[in-house]
Amino acid sequence: MLKRVFTAPDPGRTRLRFAARAVLGIGLAVVACGLAGHALPGVVTGGLAALLALFTVADASVRGQAVTTALLPAVGLPVLTAAAVLHDHPVARDLGFLAVIGAGVYARRWGPRGHSLGVFAFMMFFVAQFLHATAGQLPELYASLALSLSAAAVVRFGAWCYERRTPPAPVPAPPGGRGLARVTTRQAVQATAGAGLALVLGQLVSGQRWYWAVGATWWIFVNTASRGETLVRGFRRVLGTVIGIGLGLLVAVPLHGAPALTAALVAVSVFGIFYTAAVSYTWMMLWVTLLAELLYGLLGVLTPGLLALRLAETGVGALGAALAVLFVLPVTTHTITDAWIQRALRRVHACTAEAAARLAGDPAADPAGRAAELEQLLGRVRLAVAPLVHPLNPMLGRKRRARRVLALLDACARESRGLAAVAADPEASHDARLAAACWRVQAAVEALTDGESAAAAPVERPPVTEPALAHLHGLEHALAELAQPLRTPSGSPLVGA
Repeated sequence: MLKRVFTAPDPGRTRLRFAARAVLGIGLAVVACGLAGHALPGVVTGGLAALLALFTVADASVRGQAVTTALLPAVGLPVLTAAAVLHDHPVARDLGFLAVIGAGVYARRWGPRGHSLGVFAFMMFFVAQFLHATAGQLPELYASLALSLSAAAVVRFGAWCYERRTPPAPVPAPPGGRGLARVTTRQAVQATAGAGLALVLGQLVSGQRWYWAVGATWWIFVNTASRGETLVRGFRRVLGTVIGIGLGLLVAVPLHGAPALTAALVAVSVFGIFYTAAVSYTWMMLWVTLLAELLYGLLGVLTPGLLALRLAETGVGALGAALAVLFVLPVTTHTITDAWIQRALRRVHACTAEAAARLAGDPAADPAGRAAELEQLLGRVRLAVAPLVHPLNPMLGRKRRARRVLALLDACARESRGLAAVAADPEASHDARLAAACWRVQAAVEALTDGESAAAAPVERPPVTEPALAHLHGLEHALAELAQPLRTPSGSPLVGA
């Protein structure tokens, strides 16, 4: 796990820039709130708002990101107000929290913007519980929110807008459907049920920190779609929390909230959250846990007993999520895995078609953009397949097949990147062999995505010197080999129902 974090590829140092910009944006937000004379609850609220704005907003274009950022207060302020007003009315507060959770998950059907707004709404309710916010504190919290989101926007869209130079690939939206067939609808019901159970059990464990259990359930559902993904994510959340608590006992507790050292470690934690998020959920949770511990240190309430309570509440939240995905409108791993693999294969088709058009002289064709989209989709495929390749999965045959599929899809991505790079060369030319190879690749993708039980066997072709043709031959071979692990001779899918 440690090796994976530090050796994972970071093309264009995107993760490094993402993390460094987050530290700058959140730091600026906290300084702005401090200079405005806001009390610690306002500073914490502002810092969290900036973190969410920089972390969750993931629209495909800079313009889209700016619009989503501008919309955050429209959902955050009403939710923050409701949470503060209902603070002394437990039943209404709990029902309101569950309503926000259901609506926040359901909003994911509208893609990255719905996801971002849903997360922001949930966290505004959560931070009100974390700070025990009351109606009298709302004016200062509103000001902190406005200052912090403005500071984050200045950094993201002004001082450090690297997306203008390197447009990000669109974040894949979840699979569609209608009614209860739609994954986001089923997840909204699951998350509400799981959070309801976590809320009840969490209050039995602690009447003061019950919201930790609800928060654990919520974040376990984020960026998951199937029961397998959710169960694996729950395991990783608990593991990351355990490691983070151990680190907190060594680092955060002895500090006793010392401002300067705590501020430095908060910056390190923020960097760690953003840098590891795309690579390891366990590591991200380690940094999230340490950040929470440091904030409790600033509030003067951090003790070993509080850390033990956090672990217990996290376990309750993971249990709520697990029971919900197992028994409330379960979404099978196969359903989600197949959907994402199909989309990745179609992106291979699109990349090949764009490359062929570019080689034929069409300057508007963009194979590089399609290759970047394929990379994004493969990240989502890895998440979907994670339950199958997990060390605790006892089904060794399916584990081997899943690993083979991932290796061949990685080969497709590698060859697609190479093809896109060659097609971008103005000296590259198109000939009949390239056209025929492109057609064969597209036919192989169609055979796999149309549900045919078999595809053409791999054909060993003579070595070629033309780079474009070599990449196309590599794609042909990888796609032909994919037919076997994706479907057994009897036609069964990669994973069972």
